[in-house]
Order: sequence, then structure tokens, then C-alpha cells
Amino acid sequence: MKTTVIQKQKSEVNQPIHALIIAVAFVFAGAAPIRAAQTPGVLPPGSIPYGKSYAQWSAQFSKWAFALPVEGHPFLGCPASCDAGQSGPVWFLAGGPSECTCTIPVGKALFFPLANAECSSLEADPFHGDTAEEQRACAAFFADHIVVSSLFCVVDGVPVTNLQNYRFVSPQYTFTAPTPWVFGDTGGTGTSVSDGYSIMLTPLSKGAHTLHFGGAFHFSVAEGDPFDADFAIDTTYHLIVQ
Repeated sequence: MKTTVIQKQKSEVNQPIHALIIAVAFVFAGAAPIRAAQTPGVLPPGSIPYGKSYAQWSAQFSKWAFALPVEGHPFLGCPASCDAGQSGPVWFLAGGPSECTCTIPVGKALFFPLANAECSSLEADPFHGDTAEEQRACAAFFADHIVVSSLFCVVDGVPVTNLQNYRFVSPQYTFTAPTPWVFGDTGGTGTSVSDGYSIMLTPLSKGAHTLHFGGAFHFSVAEGDPFDADFAIDTTYHLIVQ
């Protein structure tokens, strides 16, 4: 996804912008059972899956994404395999590609942003920030332009409701990116804050599943923004769990 992505899309405007681009009762390792949400498999916003909050998992998502090489990056197209950089009980899915097929090991929860943004110490303006406060304000500016009514997430044909409740601001996190990295020519170690809408799914059953999600950003000079732009994330994953 651009997902958040974290995903970013560049627009032919004066400045680039990102479209950074994510239940049944389930017992996680070291966690108490989590009460079912309104859609089977979707964890409620206040849950702490595998010992981390949604906000903390959004930071983990970005750290995963920023560490991947540009070639074959899931923000830029369907990955040849969804296992790049994946480890532990939660796997990440990126938005942005229009339609992808992925094989997921059985027993893996899935985390993915619907639409989000981030700002970091390694990026150029307008996505640059040195302190946590600067990064948080920068990410919030872009995330505030996500059109809440445009958000959608459909799991095996069942839509997730109340997506307005799934906006999370990450703590500031430290990440390491290669050179070049997906958002710049020079990588290294930097800090960032993410802001946007994400979903966590409990592990899917063995077999084929379809996941469709996304959202849209709207910027308008008439509404006080520095440029006019509209762009959307619309991603479908055909998942094979085995």
C-alpha cells in the first residue's frame, strides 16, 4: 500500500505528498483473550495484540517497510513474495498495489494501514522533522487530509464498520533504511512518527481469502491547503494461507 502506504505517492503538484499507506475471541501469547469486534477477525482499537497497542504496531510496520530495499519494495508494486523482512507472529501488508497474490503461513496475524502518513528526520520537506513534536505535527497534517468516509476494509466479502475509530498516532520510533531507500536517495538511521488508520486481523484459517482495503486523501487550496490534490489507495490481496 502506500500505505502509509506507510506509503507515499508523489503527485504532480508543487510539492510531493504521501498517501501513507492495515474478531473472533483470540488468545495472544502473554495476553488476555480479546473480545470479538464487529467483523470476524478484526481486533478492536483498544486491544493489545502480542503485547503491543495499535499505535506501537504502526511503528513496527514503518520500521519493517523502511528497512526493505527499493527494488521489489511492496510500496512500489506487488512483491514477488510477501515474506521479505517478515518475522514473529504478525506479518505486515502494504497498500498501494492494485491487486496482489500472497502466501501467508498459517498462524500469522496481519497488520496493514488503510491510509496513513509519516514524517521523519531522513526525508526532505515537506515530510521532514527533527524532533518528535515536529514529526508528530507533520504526520498529523497529512493524516488530517484522509477522507474518513472514503476508508474501507472488506475481509472475505464482509465490510469492517466504524473505521473512524481506527486512527492511531505512533510513538516516535528509530528506524534504519538502506541507501537508497523508498523515500530518499540516502538512508541511514533516523526517527519518525506515523499517523493514520490501520487494521489488525487475527490469523486467517487455512485456504484462500480476499482482503480489499484503502482510502483517499484530499487537499484543496480553497480550503487552506498549499496545493490541490486528490489521490487514493485501493488494494486487493488474494491471500493463500498454508
